[in-house]
Amino acid sequence: MDRNLALELVRVTEAAALSAARWMGKGDGLQADAAAFEAMRKALESVNIRAGVCVGRPSLSGDDAFAEGRQIGADDAGNVQLDLALDPLECVDSVATGRTNAMSVVAVNTDRTFLRGSSGLYMDKIAVGPEAAGKIDLGASPLENLVNVASAKRCYVEDLTVAILERERHASLIRQVREAGARIHLISDGDLAASVATAIGDSGVDVLMGIGSALAAVLAGAALACVGGDMQCRLVPVLAGDEERIHKLTGGRANHKYGLPDLVGDGSVMFAATGITDGDVLRGVHFRKGGAATHSVVMRRRSGTIRFIHANHFFERKPRY
Repeated sequence: MDRNLALELVRVTEAAALSAARWMGKGDGLQADAAAFEAMRKALESVNIRAGVCVGRPSLSGDDAFAEGRQIGADDAGNVQLDLALDPLECVDSVATGRTNAMSVVAVNTDRTFLRGSSGLYMDKIAVGPEAAGKIDLGASPLENLVNVASAKRCYVEDLTVAILERERHASLIRQVREAGARIHLISDGDLAASVATAIGDSGVDVLMGIGSALAAVLAGAALACVGGDMQCRLVPVLAGDEERIHKLTGGRANHKYGLPDLVGDGSVMFAATGITDGDVLRGVHFRKGGAATHSVVMRRRSGTIRFIHANHFFERKPRY
């Protein structure tokens, strides 16, 4: 893949973020989501890419342009076929209520590499940055994992911060992490941002644990694969009909663990995200007279680089998304 594609993808996430941010705190997640979808769709039309959506979702309004299986770009574009995973607005509720960690995210990979068939499902996850790669096991207890992570990072368990979504289903997990002695960063939404934060040295997040969307797991896996982090996941039933889908997807192995090779393969992954609201990794969109400022991150697996991009947008000089 052309390395310049990564920077093209940032323009796509910026467009979606700028549009969704207009709806921050207005209580209307449906409009925010629709705005992000429309902006990302238009922005992708200007990118010279031919890709199939492996992991995505329809919008809350029913727009299925980014549903799993959709093709982006023309078949005769002259480019090699790529895999695409994306979410124009990750954390819809965070935008609607003005909370943290909402992002627009796109990841690309070589063809037939991203995990397929998991859209709309949920996964139990554990994610860490490069220092603790290879030291986690979803089959172990929270205490065992935290002891191993602390050993790898050469610190005490009490020094670790674990990000966990604040959900009733995590009551036992929160209790076990507290009993282990680690600190907890409870998040209302955004386990994707928290997963990525484990790979960012000054984020303050060491580990992500708990159940969240499979879409976020694949996107987080793409980011962690770029920088040498690690992640393990297991599909879990949350909604009606999930058990049947999981049984079919796993071939009856309901407890099957997915590692990074299963989530993103060994291809040339690229990851781009732009903050919509302030979060653990990125600042949100900040509007100002005649324009706005955005904060994005770009990662490439081949080079291992992490680039943060602060961009100033002037609406009179370019189309408003």
